[in-house]
Amino acid sequence: MKKLILGKTGMPLLAALLLMLPGMASAQELDSGDTAWMITATVLVLLMTIPGLSLFYAGMVRSKNVLSIMMQCFAITGLMTIIWMLWGYSMAFDTTGMEAGVINLNSFVGGFGNVFMSGITVDSIIGTIPESVFATFQMTFAIITPALIVGAFAERMKFSSMLVFMTAWVSIIYVPMVHMVWSGDGGLMWDWGVIDFAGGTVVHINAGIAGLVACIMLGKRKGFPGTAMPPHNLTYTIIGAALLWVGWFGFNAGSAVSAGASAGMAMLVTQIATAGAAISWMFVEWIRHGKPSVLGIASGAVAGLVAITPASGTVGPQGALMLGLIAGVGCFFAATTLKRAFSYDDSLDVFGVHAVGGIIGAILTGVFAAEAFGGVGLENGIAAQVWIQTKGVIFTIFYTGILSAVILKIVDVTMGLRVSEEEEQIGLDLSSHDERGYVL
Repeated sequence: MKKLILGKTGMPLLAALLLMLPGMASAQELDSGDTAWMITATVLVLLMTIPGLSLFYAGMVRSKNVLSIMMQCFAITGLMTIIWMLWGYSMAFDTTGMEAGVINLNSFVGGFGNVFMSGITVDSIIGTIPESVFATFQMTFAIITPALIVGAFAERMKFSSMLVFMTAWVSIIYVPMVHMVWSGDGGLMWDWGVIDFAGGTVVHINAGIAGLVACIMLGKRKGFPGTAMPPHNLTYTIIGAALLWVGWFGFNAGSAVSAGASAGMAMLVTQIATAGAAISWMFVEWIRHGKPSVLGIASGAVAGLVAITPASGTVGPQGALMLGLIAGVGCFFAATTLKRAFSYDDSLDVFGVHAVGGIIGAILTGVFAAEAFGGVGLENGIAAQVWIQTKGVIFTIFYTGILSAVILKIVDVTMGLRVSEEEEQIGLDLSSHDERGYVL
């Protein structure tokens, strides 16, 4: 029988979960308050992708590609829902064969005991909520993570190739990452002691590194960087950023899997870190370029949301503010100076915001979770925890980077990754979908 997963410091997300054999009911009692909050959190996380991320990205591309980016986000939402139902949930959270301290295949990926979501019934409970709610909540994470990647290769990948790549990427990379970090004793990074409350490694570094690999392998957009490619509608972008900010409370506070004190603190630190990053990005841009921009403050807010994600269950308000301020400045330079220095065409700064923000947040969790900074405390001390966090980051970078490159190469050889020059010139709205975002 699958056992009760005991939480570690900073990992209350799974501390309350009782994973069961298919069809077995839990001895836990359903809590209506926890259930109501988790249903709400699930809706908030779905809101982050449609419409939040869709609008955020759509405003930053050129007008001839506005529908294509929305279509990609919408199609990913449908595709990932089906994949999660068929095999994703089982491979992420089936803990059969896992044992603390023992490295085997089940340390990297779960089994197939819950394929087609078998065993999820009206009566099945995880912790104090219905398993159906937990499975749907995690499904929304599986939706937004690949959707984040499309911003890196916006305006140049074939729609059909994108669907094939995302199917393989989620199955081979995302689902095992979920299992390694969140499935409990026996999971590779869980046993290392990596603190990742809501997805710094699983979601943001994972997506950001995949995005970087994809944009390099596809090559630059025609005319980049010599041709100006400004956002066509920053109104969409700021609305999308606002929806992401609101939805992120479901992302982080929902990761407590209860309506208790942990969720409340996660909500508070999420707000503080996001504000800190938005303001720090705004001021550093103001100093360097003479004026603060709407795109800048929106990007800074997202950088703060990303950075606080792994730390939201362990840091206090003081640590959250420091983390946000650092992330805003760090991501600003990654999305500007670093991008120019290496001349890669990360269309919408997925690497600069999500990978770099995720790395900053993941590593500094090992600092700001300490009691000295108002956090919950660290069993191993700051130095040891920073090394554990760094080891988790390094593993994620190599695991995701190498496998993403392999998947992209296979897709490129078999069906081609990139649209033709003519199709790119026309714009993906017309060339891929035979529609226009705007009537001329």
